[in-house]
Amino acid sequence: MLGKVLFIDKAHPLLETELTKMGFQCEPGWELSKGEVEALLDQYIGLVIRSRFAFDAEFLAKGTNLTFLARTGIGLEHVDLAYAEKAGISVFNSPEGSKYTVGEHALGMLLMLMNHLNRADREVRNGQWIREGNRGTELRGKIVGIVGYGNTGQEFAKRLQGFDVEVLAYDKYKSNYGNAYAKAVSLATIWERSDVVSFHIPYERDNHYLVNTDYLSHFQKPIYLINTARGLILNTADLVDSLKKGRVLGVALDVIEYEETSFAHLDLDQLPEPFQYLRRAQNVVLTPHIAGWSHEAKVGHAQVLVDKIRQKFQGKA
Repeated sequence: MLGKVLFIDKAHPLLETELTKMGFQCEPGWELSKGEVEALLDQYIGLVIRSRFAFDAEFLAKGTNLTFLARTGIGLEHVDLAYAEKAGISVFNSPEGSKYTVGEHALGMLLMLMNHLNRADREVRNGQWIREGNRGTELRGKIVGIVGYGNTGQEFAKRLQGFDVEVLAYDKYKSNYGNAYAKAVSLATIWERSDVVSFHIPYERDNHYLVNTDYLSHFQKPIYLINTARGLILNTADLVDSLKKGRVLGVALDVIEYEETSFAHLDLDQLPEPFQYLRRAQNVVLTPHIAGWSHEAKVGHAQVLVDKIRQKFQGKA
């Protein structure tokens, strides 16, 4: 046996099946509290996690036999990566697993926004037949700026093919990343030329509230804004101010800054006024952090982690 793996969060059954075949003993732990997990931690060489609680240095230090964390999903802001590296704990995530559905979701939200599909649907259901008030704006001929050209940014760019748009991409972590789907440009060019901007970047301390009044003021044209990345990269109050002033024509958010670590169990009625404004606004599309939540992505995340763990333990069974 390679060792014991504790599933702190549920994952697609494929992950447990394949880890068991590799020689791991998998045990459920999704009903255990953080304290209960901490008390048992030295028994395990691996943890399967999502985002139920934080994995800080104090917690990880109790895992004296830990060799890996496997995060089913993308964000790792709740993991002390510096400590994990120092302790020799590999941290795997699976952005490749949901890149296709995030690309599709971002495109769907943009089309809803520009063609008033959500509003028109509500109106018809309420017995209103309003045509002129729902006249749409074509995507054709627009310039789409993508900030963050990794897994999901590239998939969004691919899905824009056929819409007769020009796609620009900016990624501060990459070089020579332009391809057949997007031209690599500077952030200044994104600000100057974009009609639409879509964010596909991870959350880091350096980009907390990256998108604020100052950032939005750099755009030379009114824009449509999409965020399927992380809520805390965007200052909601500043976004609302830009919406009111017409600097932002419409916004589509799958994530919001008020989400807790678990990205769940939000009491929407108790959130601050800027979010209440977004709920009331006609030029806003909101979804509950589901851009990467397809049935296929759940399998995809599991398979990606299987491949990464197998590579780590190749020949050790």
